[in-house]
Amino acid sequence: MVIAVRYLVRPMRIEDIPQVMEIERESFPTMWPPTAFRRELQQNRLAHYIVVVEDNPSVPHQAEPSTPGPIGRFLGEIKQMLAGDEDVPLPPPDQRPELVVGFIGIWMMADEAHIVTIATRGTHRGHGIGEALLISAIETAQARSQPLVTLEVRVSNDAAIALYEKYGFQEVGRRPRYYSDNHEDAYVLTIESVLTRRYRARFDELRAAHARRWGDFAAI
Repeated sequence: MVIAVRYLVRPMRIEDIPQVMEIERESFPTMWPPTAFRRELQQNRLAHYIVVVEDNPSVPHQAEPSTPGPIGRFLGEIKQMLAGDEDVPLPPPDQRPELVVGFIGIWMMADEAHIVTIATRGTHRGHGIGEALLISAIETAQARSQPLVTLEVRVSNDAAIALYEKYGFQEVGRRPRYYSDNHEDAYVLTIESVLTRRYRARFDELRAAHARRWGDFAAI
């Protein structure tokens, strides 16, 4: 069955940060400190963040503001630093022209593509969004000719482990007391190479099956 709702997969933007932080707080309520997304996007050359957004055609998009001059940009940056991304007021989800429904972060290290975080908005779980994010992360590694993809996952997170195993991740280690909230262990999972012909063929099959079930996630 194909779901009619269409989602857009794209790189995270600065203006997405308040919504992404909203999802992070919902998904990881005991996490501290929160991720410094602005620094990740602007200063961390290793970081690649991707979001899935749902367009709401009933809410008009705001017109692009005119480009401010140097003084205007300076004052705007000072205002953002003083306020903080977490203090930006957000309208209710159904009143936003674009609703961020999930995000994933990948660090492109010298010898691996490491998935550092992935989360889906609670109201949108079970709709293939987490899998779409994982697909995008693997595609990002392939596009940058990075064969090795790694991540950590809670040992109790059976649903996530099943998804990762479906895409070829294998357990290569265990980090005792890795999570600070409850000191739960983490499995270290790895795909040895996402660049081989065999893996690409299997990956294409999985991606096509995802599209048949959940509809086309348009990517830009």
